Amino acid sequence: MKILVCISHVPDTTSKINFTDNNTTFDTNGVQFVINPYDEFSLTRAMWFKEKQGATVTVVSVGNAATEPTLRKALAIGADDAIRVHADATDGFFVAKQLAEVVKNGGYDLVLAGRESIDYNGGMVPGMLASLLDFNFVNGCIGMEVDGNSATLSREIDGGSEQLSADLPLVVAGQKGLVEEKDLRIPNMRGIMMARKKPLTVLDSVAAIAATSSQSFEKPAPKGAVKLVDADNVDELISLLHNEAKVI
Repeated sequence: MKILVCISHVPDTTSKINFTDNNTTFDTNGVQFVINPYDEFSLTRAMWFKEKQGATVTVVSVGNAATEPTLRKALAIGADDAIRVHADATDGFFVAKQLAEVVKNGGYDLVLAGRESIDYNGGMVPGMLASLLDFNFVNGCIGMEVDGNSATLSREIDGGSEQLSADLPLVVAGQKGLVEEKDLRIPNMRGIMMARKKPLTVLDSVAAIAATSSQSFEKPAPKGAVKLVDADNVDELISLLHNEAKVI
């Protein structure tokens, strides 16, 4: 089984975010980038298939050379090889077009991704990728087994979960539950040394029109000062909740 894991290069949630050029451009200076957490769940599940079923695992990302350390980390975790499509990830449709070309040329049986990236939270790429490829698609996946050419899956729905079956080829958008957080892997020294020797192929992008563009960015409004109310002063608490917070 050939597995392709889609990796997004995203800012660490502890990074301080700023914008430049009149709030039209994300300022990457001083920002630490990591593997998108939802993609990390999918990568860990792919490693399970590699170890238990002999699958080969390729990771892919759309971006410039700055994304390569993130791909190298995925190689250190255990992926066999990596692909970087040399292009700025301008929007979801553009990224899906690039990934679809990689899948078509690589003959992959299973494509794993996170349900969304934590920078833009669009949640659109896996579904568009499946549509472009005419592959089966399962979103919000929290459990998956593969036996031959068929997969059994669980996905999160309102109020519970749903059990599904699907044939390969298949695109799966995973999230927490696909593996547990305690099972996520940290590269060890041996993995880091081996990652340096694993192939990282850089591909040119294919022609695709970005369907959307960002006009400007805006930070959330700063939180107001905290008001402390004496535990015995219930009337003041009710007044504040009613007149200022307007929640009752």
